[in-house]
Amino acid sequence: QAQLVESGGGLVQPGGSLNLSCTTSGFELDYQAIGWFRQAPGKERELISCISRSEGPTYYSDALEGRFTISRDSAKDTIYLQMTKAKPEDTAIYFCAQRPYRCSWKVDAYGHWGQGTQVTVSS
Repeated sequence: QAQLVESGGGLVQPGGSLNLSCTTSGFELDYQAIGWFRQAPGKERELISCISRSEGPTYYSDALEGRFTISRDSAKDTIYLQMTKAKPEDTAIYFCAQRPYRCSWKVDAYGHWGQGTQVTVSS
């Protein structure tokens, strides 16, 4: 069974940095696209960034690209998300998710999801 597990969430101060990890199993990572998403209470789930074997990192908006960096380590079956210059509005549950081959802009295009990791930006 395909499985994705997020880790690295926690409390970070405004302006600080945090590194999240998404470890995968049950599928060949080289043939998958992995996206990072976040969902704040009462808000829609939104794409942050996506990466695949055939594509470079993609970001949903210029604002997100400026503060988030996605990377891939196929040898470890792991995808990372680094956030910098954290803001209180970054507080959310962060998810990673999978779809075959190529990235998509659509949230519902991703079939397998992790359980999420909570990120709280506060003093």
